[in-house]
Amino acid sequence: MNTSIPIDVPDAFAASYGKNNASGRAWIAALPGLAADFLDRWTLRPEGHTWHGMASLVLPVTRADGTSAVLKLQQVSEDSIGAALGLRAWNGNGVVRLLDHDPDTGTMLLERLDAARPLSSVVDDDAAMQILAELMARLVAVPAPQGLRHLADIAAAMLDEVPRAVPALRDPAEQRLVRTCASAVAELIGESGDRLLHWDLHYDNILAGQREPWLAIDPEPLAGDPGFDLWPALDSRWEEAVVATGDVTRAVLRRFDLLTEALGLDRQRATGWTLGRVLQNALWDIEDGKTSLEPAQVAIATILLRR
Repeated sequence: MNTSIPIDVPDAFAASYGKNNASGRAWIAALPGLAADFLDRWTLRPEGHTWHGMASLVLPVTRADGTSAVLKLQQVSEDSIGAALGLRAWNGNGVVRLLDHDPDTGTMLLERLDAARPLSSVVDDDAAMQILAELMARLVAVPAPQGLRHLADIAAAMLDEVPRAVPALRDPAEQRLVRTCASAVAELIGESGDRLLHWDLHYDNILAGQREPWLAIDPEPLAGDPGFDLWPALDSRWEEAVVATGDVTRAVLRRFDLLTEALGLDRQRATGWTLGRVLQNALWDIEDGKTSLEPAQVAIATILLRR
């Protein structure tokens, strides 16, 4: 192992990852050695500064054959295991290509994309949403491989949680909205789908590439109905591209219609599963101690219920 190669672990990443989490702190402490190990194992040369997301550290590298790539370091989790399964199933079709993977540590070697050019940099929202919708249509065309989490199980767990969670919301109208979302999920749970979903396809999870103009990154693959994948797109650049138009209803419906048309979805089912995402976000927020819903959640759910 070549431990002489300096690996930059940003302070903000280390602090957030290890907060109140002994295993996270231990993993952060071991990161430089882990990175050096895989630089040697996969014959990689570090190139440039690291960057990070919520749960991973990404190091630009060059392979022995001179091609550019990135080394993605993350703890082994259900998310990281699912990501490798999904990326293999997609095989680079509309998504970043998986070049190598170590299941024991969760480490991935991925195709290098242009991190400085996310889809959120495209000013024309209709153009950006069309690009996203076309990528999403390609992704959900693939049947989910065995071994992924299934929407049916996630939906059932959400419905079990609703009675305990809803009273934490201060506003009775928001309580009613969450219960309405739960009712929509209950009607659809028996037909939860079998497509390979990205689960987090928003503008900043699509980067410019060389192999294709735009490619998706950071999937959290899930087996289910494509309607459950629409929320992150509807919420993308909410203030700048939706609220700033002065007509939130029109902007939301324009996005929803564009997405459902591109994916060939039944709008009623897509509405129901989008309400399922509002429910999921609400439950996560309540678990984090919040007592009110995010304005975008309320707006999108209300608009779709009235359409």
